Amino acid sequence: MYPFSGMIAKSLFGHSLVSVRARTLFLRILAGVFILAVILGGVQLRRWIGENTRHVRYQHDIVNAFYWGNETLKEARRLSPDETAANSWRAFFRGYLSLYERVKDDAYENDYGLDYPPLRLLIMAIWTKQVRDEFPWVDNEHPKLVNPLLKLNMVCELVSAAAIFFLVRLVVRRSLPAHSTWPPWLSRGQRATICGLAAASVAWLEPSIILDAHAWPQWDVWILPFYLFAALAALKNRWFWCGCLLAVGAMLKGQLLFVGPFFAFWPLWQKRWHSALHVLAGFTATAAAIVSPWLLHTPVAWVALATVAALTVLVVVRLKFTNQASAVAGVIGGATFVISAFTGGSFAWLQLGFIYGSEHYPYRFIS
Repeated sequence: MYPFSGMIAKSLFGHSLVSVRARTLFLRILAGVFILAVILGGVQLRRWIGENTRHVRYQHDIVNAFYWGNETLKEARRLSPDETAANSWRAFFRGYLSLYERVKDDAYENDYGLDYPPLRLLIMAIWTKQVRDEFPWVDNEHPKLVNPLLKLNMVCELVSAAAIFFLVRLVVRRSLPAHSTWPPWLSRGQRATICGLAAASVAWLEPSIILDAHAWPQWDVWILPFYLFAALAALKNRWFWCGCLLAVGAMLKGQLLFVGPFFAFWPLWQKRWHSALHVLAGFTATAAAIVSPWLLHTPVAWVALATVAALTVLVVVRLKFTNQASAVAGVIGGATFVISAFTGGSFAWLQLGFIYGSEHYPYRFIS
């Protein structure tokens, strides 16, 4: 009896009772069931919180978003010859691009009211257009159908959880002290995956994030995926894409700019000057691409940019730069801002979307 018991113990704690292939298949099925259960549970939790916390919502922020979305639609109607043309997407984008200048011109003593960066304004305007198309009777004080924004929050939370999974898995794989040998039938990669799943599950079910995004609600979660994937790109030495992600996130919520410089200092502290330049190139190129409709609205500006782009390509190819695409993109991005300054481009998006908010709201508080 004792030898038999010893064999069982040895099989359970020393050697495997099943084949490696069967064990791997079982672990994958178990992981799939776990992931599905956690995701569906998080979705249901968010729906329940969204339905049962309407009485505590910060309605002012929702009303403000709906108001500026309406102002975008009004600007589209003002610039359109008739009502049919005003309802088109072409007119919508025309109104969106001209709203910053109109608000800046109409403001009294630089009190603009609008402090949305370009991509945040675009999302709120699209949401308002959807609400107006389906419920034209809705007034400004009682905006309906907040669900599209809550769904966007949920998508950002899910993508953030996925980013945390990849981050933790990568770091655990690289960290020698984290290479535990228990349980012995798990490989290093499998242990790293389990750690990543645990971290992602905690992030996905984190109460403060859920309450902020679905009960209050706010839109802070929009920048989380861009920040986390920027960190992941940096860890993989893809510094140009790190800068690109930071620029997109900043155009959604300017608060990301508080941590943006860290990603440039990161390679500088390691004396990797080229990597720091790649971060700046990615950030500059992406930001210029997003705001180019405001910066380049004259034929002269586009001709000047095309000339700079052609000369840059010739120089970079002739001198055989490393990472030529990054170098070209960075120079073109920087040239876009310089050319705009000399050809009458509009920087109202910068004044209203970034500078005004920091000057008008020097303190953040809840009352």
